[in-house]
Amino acid sequence: MTVPPRTPRDRNPNATELKDDAVLDENVERRGDDEARELRAGEEGFTVKARTQRELVLRRFLRHRAAMVALFFFVAIVVLAVSSIGAGPIPGWWDKSYTQTGAVVDGGRPTLDVLPAFVDGDGVGLGEHPFGQDSIGRDYFATTMRGAQQSLQIALIVGLVATLVGTVIGSIAGYFGGTVETVLMRLVDVIIAIPLLVLAAVVGSSTDGTAAVLGLFLGIVVWTSLSRLVRGEVLSLKEREFVEAARAMGAGPFRIITRHILPNTISTIIVSATLTIAAAILLETALSFLGFGVQPPDTSLGQLISTYQTAFATRPWLFWFPGVFIIGIALTINFIGDGLRDAFDPRQNKVRA
Repeated sequence: MTVPPRTPRDRNPNATELKDDAVLDENVERRGDDEARELRAGEEGFTVKARTQRELVLRRFLRHRAAMVALFFFVAIVVLAVSSIGAGPIPGWWDKSYTQTGAVVDGGRPTLDVLPAFVDGDGVGLGEHPFGQDSIGRDYFATTMRGAQQSLQIALIVGLVATLVGTVIGSIAGYFGGTVETVLMRLVDVIIAIPLLVLAAVVGSSTDGTAAVLGLFLGIVVWTSLSRLVRGEVLSLKEREFVEAARAMGAGPFRIITRHILPNTISTIIVSATLTIAAAILLETALSFLGFGVQPPDTSLGQLISTYQTAFATRPWLFWFPGVFIIGIALTINFIGDGLRDAFDPRQNKVRA
């Protein structure tokens, strides 16, 4: 009987198993390397980076298309209004003044031509009076630019004053609570109970009709909504751990409010201030239309509409040009406010690189 030769497997049964395990481990390692390379390649295409809150807000705002378009047009309106006829020490490139009168040419019709030459043969051009002339021969382009300057000045002052007053009242009421909160919030309720237009008309009639004074007084009566928002934010923040830690370390109420609480409410304050500016444009227009706004010899967009409302059928450009600027300013500021509101949204906490 012939005995078959013994193979390495017969001599050492575990040798082949060890070899198979080594091959398997090598395959696993190779597959792991491939998966790591694929993961790195995927990370190169999609990366989540850690960013500060400021970077996240700015990035989201810059990616908000409607806000960017609105910001472009708003800046264009401001630059046009300031640079055309000048403001203070800034000289203007337009050679006519809003106070200069003259002979009415061609019934005061606008000379602005926006049609190309192949349509009407004249080509695009401003002409002598792009927005026409009013009934006493003043250049209406210069008058409209002056009205836009005054309306923008009033709106910005109202926004600043209302933001300051509303933030102070809301933070004091929310932090101290008790009797202080009751008194301040009842004051807010009283102001809200009075129709805003009536209250603004009373305030406007008591001023001398200048834009700065009118904006200051209007800002004092439109802060109520912001104060309620800030109060609510402060009520939710004053019991947080970082505020308790600051209080335990001996920080006073003023330092806690200004250094720890208000910085965490900045998003609410900025968005509310932006929307307040947009509302102030319309409020000033309504007051000037009623005769309680800016008084002659100065002018504003609302006063121009009020003065030439009867000319709508015969000379509509005297009504439409200031109306277009009012709508443009209000819409652009509202879209900017929407963009800021979306940018400060805490639910959006990751941005693709």
